[in-house]
Amino acid sequence: MKKIPLGTSGLEVPAIAVGCMRINGLEKSEAEGFIQTAIEGGATFFDHADVYGGGDCEAIFAEAAHMNNDKREKIFLQSKCGIRPDVAFDFSKEHILASVEGSLSRLRTEYLDVLLLHRPDALVEPEEVAEAFNILHESGKVRHFGVSNQNPMQIQLLKKFVKQPLVANQLQLSITNANMITQGLHVNMLDDGAVNRDASVLDFCRLNDITIQPWSPFQFGFFEGVFLDNEKFPELNKKIDEIAGKYGVSNVTITFAWLLRHPAKMQPVTGTMNRQRLKDCIKAMDISLTREEWYEIYLAAGNILP
Repeated sequence: MKKIPLGTSGLEVPAIAVGCMRINGLEKSEAEGFIQTAIEGGATFFDHADVYGGGDCEAIFAEAAHMNNDKREKIFLQSKCGIRPDVAFDFSKEHILASVEGSLSRLRTEYLDVLLLHRPDALVEPEEVAEAFNILHESGKVRHFGVSNQNPMQIQLLKKFVKQPLVANQLQLSITNANMITQGLHVNMLDDGAVNRDASVLDFCRLNDITIQPWSPFQFGFFEGVFLDNEKFPELNKKIDEIAGKYGVSNVTITFAWLLRHPAKMQPVTGTMNRQRLKDCIKAMDISLTREEWYEIYLAAGNILP
């Protein structure tokens, strides 16, 4: 399994993260097999959130992983907090601390390798976030911290108060949802591609050694469906299938390889609960698309060059 540095954490982690948002849809034996497949393939970085399945996903994972001290030291656990179904978003000190306690209990662990703040809280008081992070870090309950779905100025605001490095930013990115890449290609243009919707977050994260973790790498729109084998994207699927045939792999593998080819050293998050598709994602570690192939896929998705 290819390894990448996770921000400035000092950790060398698998180049893909295994998303566990849908693990509550599996029977126990299926969940056990899924986790074993991931670990055997070297995909030992598991992504959670307190809100996934109302907390059930973390508990199901721990049960299916047969969590104990030996197993814990062989994997990386990341969870997220900040979404409250009853009141939208909450980055208060009290909520962050309570959320982590809940995740630790459900995951049957004494610490998280990484904690991300999930969706931006309009009422965030960064001083409170800093207090919560200090308590969690000093107690050993969280070793590293990051954010999710945040732009550069929101991160800078947190960094003014938070003393721990922010090592990751989890952002929506796929071949069809590639605005953070597109706007960098359309600088000084008047077309739609030039619209900078995220304050150059891709370049910001690269400049500040923050690892981008693309979520929904197979989705188009906002959870509107997957683009693979979708009749809405005939040219894209034709091109992906053509390149997949060249390498003797699946279209899933090429889709992940497209993200991994970017020099930002991103860590895409899988969403599948299918063991074969997970294996196909893992295979992407062994493929490095050419510059020509990368741009051919980008253009086949309907993206344009200036």
